[in-house]
Amino acid sequence: MKSQLHQKSLLLRIELKKQDMYKKAKRLGFTHPIVVTCSQELDELLNRYQRKVS
Repeated sequence: MKSQLHQKSLLLRIELKKQDMYKKAKRLGFTHPIVVTCSQELDELLNRYQRKVS
């Protein structure tokens, strides 16, 4: 149960981070340092999720 809640929480954080990154990329461009940092944060969330489900 706790694990499922954690997975759902991670999925929500992933979705919110994706939306945030796309908004920033649209405004600043995909190579802007702020967007790159956001992308790296998204990568970390995705890696954490992948480790949880594997």
